[in-house]
Amino acid sequence: MTTNTTHHIAIERVTSLQEDEKAPEIEHAEEVHQSDAKGRNKKYEDDAADILRQVGDLEYTVDEDKRVLRKIDRWVLIPMFFTYTLVHLDKNALSYGAVFDLQKETHLVGNQYSWLSSLLYLVQLVIQPLAALALVRLPLAKWVAGNVFGWGVSVACMAAAKDFKTLMVCRALVGAFEAPISPTFMAVSQLWWRRREQTYRNTFWLLSSGFASLIGPLTAFGVGHIHTENLRPYQSIFIFLGCITVVIAPIILWAMPDDIKSARFLDLREKAIAVERLRANNTGTKTSHWEWYQCREAFMDPKTFLFGFMLLITAIPSSGISSFGGLITKGFGFTSFQAILFQIPMAALMVILTTAGTFTINKIRLRFPVIAVIILAPISGAVALIYVDRKKTGALLGAYYLVTIYNCIQPLLYSWANSNAAGTTKQRTIGGVLFVCQCAGNVIGPQVYFQREAPIYHTGLYVDIACWSLLCFLCLFMGFYLKMLNRRQSKKREERGGLANVMDTSIMTLEEADEYNKRLASEGIQVNQNAFADLTDFENPDFQYVL
Repeated sequence: MTTNTTHHIAIERVTSLQEDEKAPEIEHAEEVHQSDAKGRNKKYEDDAADILRQVGDLEYTVDEDKRVLRKIDRWVLIPMFFTYTLVHLDKNALSYGAVFDLQKETHLVGNQYSWLSSLLYLVQLVIQPLAALALVRLPLAKWVAGNVFGWGVSVACMAAAKDFKTLMVCRALVGAFEAPISPTFMAVSQLWWRRREQTYRNTFWLLSSGFASLIGPLTAFGVGHIHTENLRPYQSIFIFLGCITVVIAPIILWAMPDDIKSARFLDLREKAIAVERLRANNTGTKTSHWEWYQCREAFMDPKTFLFGFMLLITAIPSSGISSFGGLITKGFGFTSFQAILFQIPMAALMVILTTAGTFTINKIRLRFPVIAVIILAPISGAVALIYVDRKKTGALLGAYYLVTIYNCIQPLLYSWANSNAAGTTKQRTIGGVLFVCQCAGNVIGPQVYFQREAPIYHTGLYVDIACWSLLCFLCLFMGFYLKMLNRRQSKKREERGGLANVMDTSIMTLEEADEYNKRLASEGIQVNQNAFADLTDFENPDFQYVL
């Protein structure tokens, strides 16, 4: 919340929730959480409440808010962007190697290449439960840096692989070390930014996949020309990308903070502002306690599985086309180097359209119609790839670029899902479920592309069309479902004597939120008093779902 008025924070005792949904009692930032009907009590202190208690009364301006936000973007968002760029560069190294005869040189036969693509995600699927627990228990920045170093070494070692078995071992290690990155970054976004800002920031770091798709083909094109008697082009690509990742790991460790409390680039007052500006999110910030009742609630929440299934059917086409995209364009009659270079416009298109989609979402403050409209583009492109005459190379390439607009869907979908849950453990649990679903889709995707159907891959494209069509319908359904949940939240607030119709300042601009909060303060109305109590969205009537 951004305002010139004084905030009295984390001092009063909050007892506003009814008996069937008891809130934590907060006194000097401590709570006794009645976690379920059985009345399990645990002492808990949110890091945010601890910071606010140290500062006491806090008064700050919109300009101060913006200055703190700029610092956060500089020290948190930029390392996230480059880390995720490395994720996609190293993940796509196999695809680049395939264009330079990896399959022939390592004696891959049948669907072994497809399994190499799927294996990375299969390992991530298995690792995910441990990764979710680590998000709560371990310092985030150190956890990220250690994993970056591990997968960098693994990618470089792929150059020494001579057959399917050794490639499998290396890909499995890459998958294990990359597994925690996406859910960790979703947690980081919730920790540092308002929900309106999360849309832009999540899109920004997820767009690093587009940046990777821009520089990756150029890197493969340049490094691919390195061909000696003992070093094949695909080996040069693995060594180059792996070594870059290893070098970047200690830089990430130095630059990126674990959380607000440990951020060296903020003084105590700025840390308090960084916390208080998140009040309207009603999601808390961070705790090292794992609350099992929140974990159970996550698995009882229909949203968890709806968003999870949406990410599953997003990932199936995404992983299939990502793994076989170079081979598809090569099938248009291009050389290996041309097929690599034709991936570049795809990346530029992704960056432009995802950015446009993000601005549109924040303009109309609705996510579901924007995502549904974007989905129509890859559907039409996939249909064209199946039915356009193979002699019309230009039309086929245009259709392929339409298909690659699928890249815009996942960042927007992740950001949407990320904004619709509260409670530290519940958020981490849902993040893990979403990533598991994505990994499952990534495992399935390459398996529906059969080598015998090259270069058209009919089965894969038909499956992709079905997935996107179902996803379009589910986006519309989810929008109406969340609207129904917001009506339920309004009724809860009204029953407790609060305002039924409260505007969601977390999706407003800073200026709009400031003006609205001043108006409420002038009328003596207090909202979002449970913001740092680590309540779930089921428990907190102030929580509002983002459509």
